[in-house]
Amino acid sequence: MSETAAGPTYDVVLLLEQPLSRQDALQVRGLHEEIEEPVRYHVLLPVEDAAARVESAMGSLAASEVLASPALVMNEEDLENIQHELLDNARRELAACLARLEQAGADAVGDIVTIDPIDALATKVNEVDGREAIILTRPHVVAEFFHMDWTSRARRKIGVPVLHLLEHENFDEQSGGGEGVTGM
Repeated sequence: MSETAAGPTYDVVLLLEQPLSRQDALQVRGLHEEIEEPVRYHVLLPVEDAAARVESAMGSLAASEVLASPALVMNEEDLENIQHELLDNARRELAACLARLEQAGADAVGDIVTIDPIDALATKVNEVDGREAIILTRPHVVAEFFHMDWTSRARRKIGVPVLHLLEHENFDEQSGGGEGVTGM
């Protein structure tokens, strides 16, 4: 548990796959309205990997019928430029997430993540003595089926409750059909 001028805080680590919507921020904040101590959210937003982005784009080109067009060649400088662009974008998205949480009445701080997201989550939970972790993702049916998704991996790695929410869906939408909120 960390401390504020008012005393100890209830620390929640929030791992995001994509930026929070206003609705997401309100729902997350609503989960902790009954907690007496001040709640602090520690937001982690992974940065997209430039090399993976280029590889994905190249795969899309190779799979298309544009094979006769000249091949795209990326040098290290191009990759660095893309990585800088992705880092700048992640910083803007993180700032927007923090602003949405603050608009919902939350105390929030955050970091962009360049390492494995679950390693970053485990490190942050330990660093702040987090009381719980919340992972917000898009639905990943195949990964969830094989328990390779972030939530399953986090449950195996950290010793606090883990709540999985689907981004951009309210609680009612998530409760239908067995998707969305998963056990702690």
